[in-house]
Amino acid sequence: MPESDMISWSDGDWTRTPAALSAEGGTLDVTAVEGSDAWRHTAYGFVHDTEHALLAPLAVGEAMDVSFRAPWDGQFDQAGIFVRIDHEHWIKAGIEFADGHLGLGAVVTEVRSDWSVGHVDDWHGSEITVRVSRWPDAVIVRARASHGEWRLVRVAPFDGGAAASAGPFLAAPTRSGLVVRFTRWTRSAADAALH
Repeated sequence: MPESDMISWSDGDWTRTPAALSAEGGTLDVTAVEGSDAWRHTAYGFVHDTEHALLAPLAVGEAMDVSFRAPWDGQFDQAGIFVRIDHEHWIKAGIEFADGHLGLGAVVTEVRSDWSVGHVDDWHGSEITVRVSRWPDAVIVRARASHGEWRLVRVAPFDGGAAASAGPFLAAPTRSGLVVRFTRWTRSAADAALH
């Protein structure tokens, strides 16, 4: 992977203010508000635009990595990276705990959301890193647990002509008290190849 530059937690702006924040020793502990989520229409019939995402600019040709840890014990607890053009055009990618399983996936939203996910139960307890690379017509999502191999998660269409921002996100649709520890936020050159 290309060399990366650290992004300060103070360099981003929150889409929705979390319940609590605590920065110490380079990490950021964030507590989600109960009922927070991001989804538009598909299958469930609702629009939720209440996620907590800390966003900084992401240009075409750049990548962003977010690393984090969470307890993963509440239904639909989720954390990872959020990439946003506006409230109808965004991607969230990372981990979601659902129905007793840890899922690695992405929600790609172009007015309506779609969700792709696969189980990664063996990642429980690991520090997880999610990486997005912005190409002229796409966002490439990769992820890994600890220092394991990178996995390709998604190749999603994304408007290269639009201004976009990205950064750490979390949400807790069904409970209060979810605390995610974000351990790293970096920017680098986008991955040059898919394979």
